[in-house]
Amino acid sequence: MNIFSACLVLIVVVFSTTAEAKLYKWVDDKGVTHYGEVIPPEYANKSNVLLSDKGLLIKRTEEINNKERRANVEDEAKKRIDNEAKLEQSRKDKALQNTFSSAEEIDLARDRNLHQVESLISSIQSLQKTARENLKNYQQEAAERKRAGRKLPVSLQADITESENKLAKLQLDLVKAQEKAVTVKSNYEADKMRFRELSGSAKK
Repeated sequence: MNIFSACLVLIVVVFSTTAEAKLYKWVDDKGVTHYGEVIPPEYANKSNVLLSDKGLLIKRTEEINNKERRANVEDEAKKRIDNEAKLEQSRKDKALQNTFSSAEEIDLARDRNLHQVESLISSIQSLQKTARENLKNYQQEAAERKRAGRKLPVSLQADITESENKLAKLQLDLVKAQEKAVTVKSNYEADKMRFRELSGSAKK
């Protein structure tokens, strides 16, 4: 390659590089306008303009403010939650259809579960009755000793306290069992309604 050819190649390279040169224009936090081939990272997400070497607009990027970012994040989170809910509903629907072949089977399953809960409720109520009778006897004994001016034994006071605590606990157990009965009924009713929707039956 002679000197002329080398110079020609150099000119072409320089011209090509110059022709492809682009500049970014951005404004810093103090309102000062800057130009450069690379935007500083702290201004990358803010408003900026990409210019050609002739100053012509190539691309304009608008700043995404915090409110928009937050809205985008919330929107993505909502979509993710919706998708997860749809997948979970699909899983439940398949399980429902695989478990039962008719609405009547759902009623039978409900009755079996209710029978267990109702037996528990009955058992708790029987224990409550016994506990109340015991407490009543302890309290009567304490009242008689008080009328006779006799000192109340520590063991008797302990029996009274224990009976009161037992009754309180049994009452909590009863409330939980009753709530469970309500939940069993509502869950199976919801399952039956969904089963009918999936099977296309409108009958009750």
